[in-house]
Amino acid sequence: MSPRLAEPLTTTLGKRAAGPLAKMGLVTIDDLLRHYPRRYGDPGTLTDMDRLQLGEHVTVMARVASATVRPMRSRGGALLQARVTDGRHELALTFFAKRPGALRPHEDKLRPGRSGLFTGVVSEYRGTRQLTHPDYVLVGVDADDDEAAMMEASRPIPIYPATASVPTWRIQKAVRAVLDPLTEDEVPDPVPDEVRARLGLPTRLDALRAVHVPDSAQHWQSGRRRLRFEEAFVLQSALAQRRAAVAAQEATARPPRAEVEGGLLADFDAALPFTLTDGQRAVGAEIADELARPRPMQRLLQGEVGSGKTVVALRAMLQVIDAGGQAALLAPTEVLAAQHARTLRAMLGPLAEGGLLGGAAHGTRVALLTGSLNAAARKEALLDAASGEAGIVVGTHALLGDQVQFADLGLVVVDEQHRFGVEQRDALRAKARVAPHLLVMTATPIPRTVAMTVFGDLTTSTLTEIPAGRSGITSHVVPAENPRWMQRVWEKVREEVDAGRRAYVVCPRIHPDDDGAAGRGGGTGDFDEVPEFLDLADGAAGGAGGADGAADDRAPLRAVLEVAEALRAEPRLDGVEVGVLHGQMAAADKDAAMARFAAGDAPVLVSTTVVEVGVDVPEATVMVVFDADRFGISQLHQLRGRVGRGADAGLCLLVSTARPGTPAAARVEALAATTDGFELATLDLELRSEGDVLGAAQSGRASSLRLLRVVQDADLIASARTESTGVVEADPDLGRHPALAAAIAAQLDAEQEEFLERA
Repeated sequence: MSPRLAEPLTTTLGKRAAGPLAKMGLVTIDDLLRHYPRRYGDPGTLTDMDRLQLGEHVTVMARVASATVRPMRSRGGALLQARVTDGRHELALTFFAKRPGALRPHEDKLRPGRSGLFTGVVSEYRGTRQLTHPDYVLVGVDADDDEAAMMEASRPIPIYPATASVPTWRIQKAVRAVLDPLTEDEVPDPVPDEVRARLGLPTRLDALRAVHVPDSAQHWQSGRRRLRFEEAFVLQSALAQRRAAVAAQEATARPPRAEVEGGLLADFDAALPFTLTDGQRAVGAEIADELARPRPMQRLLQGEVGSGKTVVALRAMLQVIDAGGQAALLAPTEVLAAQHARTLRAMLGPLAEGGLLGGAAHGTRVALLTGSLNAAARKEALLDAASGEAGIVVGTHALLGDQVQFADLGLVVVDEQHRFGVEQRDALRAKARVAPHLLVMTATPIPRTVAMTVFGDLTTSTLTEIPAGRSGITSHVVPAENPRWMQRVWEKVREEVDAGRRAYVVCPRIHPDDDGAAGRGGGTGDFDEVPEFLDLADGAAGGAGGADGAADDRAPLRAVLEVAEALRAEPRLDGVEVGVLHGQMAAADKDAAMARFAAGDAPVLVSTTVVEVGVDVPEATVMVVFDADRFGISQLHQLRGRVGRGADAGLCLLVSTARPGTPAAARVEALAATTDGFELATLDLELRSEGDVLGAAQSGRASSLRLLRVVQDADLIASARTESTGVVEADPDLGRHPALAAAIAAQLDAEQEEFLERA
């Protein structure tokens, strides 16, 4: 960043003008110039007044209909009442003063027929919506001269994210004060000249002028597109540098053992009781080829819930073990780590009993290392890892401890990568003599543009097929306030249990008195269609609550312990053992709860989202999610993926109190409408801000991506990726591109770089 852009606003604007801006996080000239308009007003297009909400801070474009000053009879002083209109609806403007003379300047400016921007908080008086003491600016009236007034009245008006103390036109005035004097030399451009020339892009200064002081709609649209490209280009350049750095490292090649030589992988494939899907074979071949190279593999393996990622990962591990190395599988929770260890041992059978009676002659071991192991089990797991007896070591963060050593770590598999920080991943990789190969698995489908943006330093493989023998899953939204529908839910659970199957019941909290008990919108909404699973004899589909289907009292979020107690007393589940699972339980108790559930001794399991990922009980056919409207789409999709993993069809019941038309209702309705994880992931991205996706929520600061939208801007991202790759290949350390290097350092600080590593 140039010294000019880093200059404090207090120096340029003065302390009085800069103070309110600082409260908005705008401290330097660069901060202010990156505070882009939220939208643009057209002097000929007025705001629809009918959409204004009480209590909302608004900025509206409207035309003055009338303005009158009169004395107040009930108390001293004067009142100015004005009316502004959008042509159909009206909004009152109210000003108070001690004497009429103080209001005459407003009356003189607010002449009928004039248009302007009016800002304030919407309130109501005697049934009429109003703004009290609004701030305003009139088109053309506040210009310096007639020529400026004519120009202002004919071009788009930038409308900025503003506050009650700093209206949009004050921000615009501040922007003009710092932008107008700037020169090209004072605004370094991270996009190289040759890239701009090739793509026909304006300079960064020209783009800033276009978005802040546009002559036309086409002008600001062109400027925004150029700035969106810049954001994508800086990010993709950082990822290209990371790819280049990894490509320069050395790794131990782990080629597959020839078929005639046999080995763990060949024996495993020969014993598989099912046929690999075409996708599993194709992705397996890609991974096998990369493992055989003396450069570290950096691959993301994503796929639909239940698409068979574990088999692909296990085959990669066996190839590494056959070549003399070891594999470590890092899981985010003890429940998932234990599940992975059980699954791998079951899939390997005698191959996982190397050195044991009845084990395969050239078998290996699967060790489990978690923080809650007793001393004897921990010592055994550490010895197995250090000696190489365990070709596969599964664990949680405990794998990162100083005492954990490997004989020859060749492959690191990270499950649900977004739950780990870069330091954690690097701590595990540092336990290898040379850079190990890396396989990242995620069960959350990722749209291509997000993969290019967030996982840009990894090569992506995708599994889309579901292995043969698995049935589909049907999903329905259930109104929480409708007793008859809820009764049918438990009747359906009982039917499944009586048929020898299992049911999950997921709640967002553990204890009823946890934080977050209060404050949730209610409402069952109008359900036009009774889902087939309900099969109500009386056909009652209406919701409870008020006449409009909305519950005014905010109910607490449901908790595991209270729901488990209620289900044990539920007549429809009489005689059914109800288990409990949550993160505060001891590891042994968690394992026991899962074992009882899997065996059918406690066929109903009330749990938190600890069962979200990886838990595999083929007999589980029902997933009931309380407060489903409080979960994100991807999390609901993962929960739904826990059922229907065997031969029997799955059923997911989303118990919701969301009001129709709200984003929460849109989430659960979208989930019920499709099982396509990639479609849901794209919708999830559209419903959330890019900042959340790219790390702002995790890092606690604003995202550097102010304008880029990773779904809508796929073409820009692809173009930026191509251009940045060429630039970095020709200039790896960006010594010839100091503005780009500075932009990467400024926009991708340590926290955001960590998120990009772990996302």
